[in-house]
Amino acid sequence: MSAVTKLLIIDDEPALRHLLRTILEERGYVIEEAANGKEALASLATTSFALILCDIRMPQLDGLGFIRQALAADAGLTIIMMSAYGSVDTAIECVKLGAYDYISKPFHPDDVVLSVEKALERLKLQHENRQLRQQLCTNKNATQIIAASASMQQILTKVATLAQVRSPVLIRGETGTGKELIARALHENSPRCAQPFIAVNCSAIATTLIESELFGHRKGSFTGANKAHDGLFAAANGGTLFLDEIGELPLDLQPKLLRVLQEEEIRPVGETKPQPIDVRIVAASARDLKQASAEGLFREDLYYRLAVVELHLPALRSRKEDIPILCQHFLKQICAREQRPVPQLAPEAIQTLQHYNWPGNVREMENVMEKIMIFHQGATIAPSDLPPELSQQTAYAAPPLEAGNLSIKQAVAAIEQQYIAQAIAQTGGNRVQAAKLLEISLRALHYKIKEYGL
Repeated sequence: MSAVTKLLIIDDEPALRHLLRTILEERGYVIEEAANGKEALASLATTSFALILCDIRMPQLDGLGFIRQALAADAGLTIIMMSAYGSVDTAIECVKLGAYDYISKPFHPDDVVLSVEKALERLKLQHENRQLRQQLCTNKNATQIIAASASMQQILTKVATLAQVRSPVLIRGETGTGKELIARALHENSPRCAQPFIAVNCSAIATTLIESELFGHRKGSFTGANKAHDGLFAAANGGTLFLDEIGELPLDLQPKLLRVLQEEEIRPVGETKPQPIDVRIVAASARDLKQASAEGLFREDLYYRLAVVELHLPALRSRKEDIPILCQHFLKQICAREQRPVPQLAPEAIQTLQHYNWPGNVREMENVMEKIMIFHQGATIAPSDLPPELSQQTAYAAPPLEAGNLSIKQAVAAIEQQYIAQAIAQTGGNRVQAAKLLEISLRALHYKIKEYGL
């Protein structure tokens, strides 16, 4: 390593620079020199150095000024500070600013060599650690997204690019289209892949608890806070936080999330000082947040901060070429789990599956394949093996116009009642699942059921 390692020596004393050059060149290092911090910054603009030895007292720009500016431009620099006027306080100040080590003058040549070699060994270990983490990411079972359609292939191409940056991403799509799968793919193909991926559904947390769940709280900050709680942002530190159904985040909490995105810091409930945080945010919503912000239901500034890049996932009914391969994929998964042979879909069954509207998208399809395999025993799945609702789908149309009645409000109410009744019937009375199919919150569904007397 030393034969190709370039070091920068910064000192206003030519004799000392010459001494250090002699010591280090004897060990195979390539040396460049600078007489002060200003000259050193100019060298850094054009040349990369594995390590920098820097004096503290120098004209024009001293060592402390240099380390501040240099690390602000490149936090990965390794700097060893030197001074003949050293004290414990000076050494502590240098380390606080980001220096790797501190050497007092006059020094023994062996002290310099030892400090340099220790620093370079640390760099070598850091490099090997990054390589091992990257191998871990590459070798682990990555999220599998099954798609053959051109629309999904375009999405996956964008995901490969977006995974390499840390900009927020907003994923739009109907319930069940695979928004969390895309979020996981963004994480698992990113440099953060060895760090946590934390997913949270914003509509599933009680409004009174969501701030504490996201940002944490300290002990005694509110009634029932018997111990400190780190929160989901802290749990995802270094990795990715997936905020599903972000449109359900209460309006009074949205400015706090906006501040996290802007300042990269959180403040737990009951704390007075913010804490730095390194988390990539991926959000998802079945709602049109731009429209919601225009209606005052979602902060416009938060929408634009989240939607630096916006991915729109197509509904399953608009990519029918994906239906056969997705069905076969789920059948293979189910049969592998149950240790059964995998049946094939008859062409007529595929045709029925492709004609179905799939209001629950891919999630509904997985449920249908599970239901089929509970009772099916043959080698082929025929149309008669499919659940009856797949071939008896009813298209819901707007109610017929009454003479002289052009009330849009009444027409919308009639359609809402039809859709709510169908969703509740399709989910067997499960209101949580019905709300997801309807792409509304559970609170909104309860309100409408009461309003319409359903």
